[in-house]
Amino acid sequence: MASPTRNPQLRKDPVTNRWVIFSPARAKRPTDFKSKSPANPNTSSNQECPFCIGHEHECAPEIFRIPPDNPDWSIRVIQNLYPALGREVPQHTIDWSPDPGSGLPPWGRVLEGFGFHDVLIESPVHSVQLCDLSPREIGEVLLAHRRRVEQIASYDSIKYVQVFKNHGASAGASLSHSHSQILALPVVPPAVSARLDGTKEYFDKTGKCSICEVQQEDLLIHASSHFISIVPFAATYPFEIWIIPREHSTHFHEIDIEKAVDLGGLLKLMLRKLSLQLNNPPFNFMIQTSPLRVNFSEKPYSHWFLQIVPQLTGVGGFEIGTGCYINPVFPEDAAEVLREVNVSI
Repeated sequence: MASPTRNPQLRKDPVTNRWVIFSPARAKRPTDFKSKSPANPNTSSNQECPFCIGHEHECAPEIFRIPPDNPDWSIRVIQNLYPALGREVPQHTIDWSPDPGSGLPPWGRVLEGFGFHDVLIESPVHSVQLCDLSPREIGEVLLAHRRRVEQIASYDSIKYVQVFKNHGASAGASLSHSHSQILALPVVPPAVSARLDGTKEYFDKTGKCSICEVQQEDLLIHASSHFISIVPFAATYPFEIWIIPREHSTHFHEIDIEKAVDLGGLLKLMLRKLSLQLNNPPFNFMIQTSPLRVNFSEKPYSHWFLQIVPQLTGVGGFEIGTGCYINPVFPEDAAEVLREVNVSI
């Protein structure tokens, strides 16, 4: 284990294009990190949960279920009851600057709020969490995400699709029943654009994909047949994990059944390690894919990955004001701690 008295560092990740300050003096030893408010995912009763089997009529409209037309479903994809965007496809895509009389600043831009906001219910059983499922069952959840992304990709006005999961109330989960979400946008979000700028800059200098190149031994947690899990070189958050396809792949929805099951096993392993080491923390995971329509020239440096962020520290004024984060745990130390956590899947 590296000495906790090492000097602070600033690191810039060639993937996220973000500076991170590593300041171990601000924290205890990496092995002592525990969530102060662990996720308590099963506090509400299934009698009042709309996501439980038998309560389908309480939900927003269903998009599809697996198996299809079966009351004993294992996965359901439904519309979000409180969507961030409207689902009605505009007849014309309008991008304009507001008129002076509209009350909006004339220097802004406005788009109609069209998009898709869906929920994927990962199990019919209220007490079952994602990490309780088998690798194959988690693979089926990922393939359901892939199927929905492929459906959404048929809309020309949708530019980006974010698949994400909030686990625990402090991570943004409004219901304790295990679920994830899909939010499709008519724009490419700034964090995605910054990531592509970072990977392009690295590619222009080296001729290589920066995500393909991150397989450093001291950052590695575990490797499977088709994926590796690492703590990124300039991790924004303590004990952040990336799961990366070994083969260069631009889009998450290119994944096949074999790779989905393999990813399911590695995702389960990482969630179990975080739970045991960090006292079942609230967490978010995000599938960081590429914009739906990338140019041929962009594909060599566009590489998707799955990001897991346990909620262990808050975000303060410095982070909000600068976009630069302070991480009290060096990535090499976090990777070593997680490697040493023995779990079975």
